Amino acid sequence: MKQNTNYALNDRSNSVSAPSYRGSLGYLVIGGTIGATLALLFAPKPGRQLRGDIADVSRKGLETARDKARVLNEKTGELASVVKEKADAVYDFASRKVGAGAETATDAVISAGDAWAANEEQKRSDRENEFNPRPAIG
Repeated sequence: MKQNTNYALNDRSNSVSAPSYRGSLGYLVIGGTIGATLALLFAPKPGRQLRGDIADVSRKGLETARDKARVLNEKTGELASVVKEKADAVYDFASRKVGAGAETATDAVISAGDAWAANEEQKRSDRENEFNPRPAIG
């Protein structure tokens, strides 16, 4: 019975994990935006001044978004060039290794073929001379 209790306590302690702040932060930003919009709409200002304030806030948001997009575009371009350089280096390295391996394999095949041909030539020469080698002592 005591083992079951310990298991239940361990199970509860394992199920508790660190809270996710990313989702909470997103909800906070959305709530703040909605609150600011409602505050502007219900503020005691004339319509023309309120529309001007909304236009100013929209313009600032658009400028911020454009700046962030420009920075992101630059970083993406830099990252793409770094990835391209590394991919080219890996490709060059792999092609050199494959080329060297192909040359080695070709040399091995030629060498094996030459050895086989020499062996066949020796067998034919022995048959022509009617050479019968002594059996191995074993």
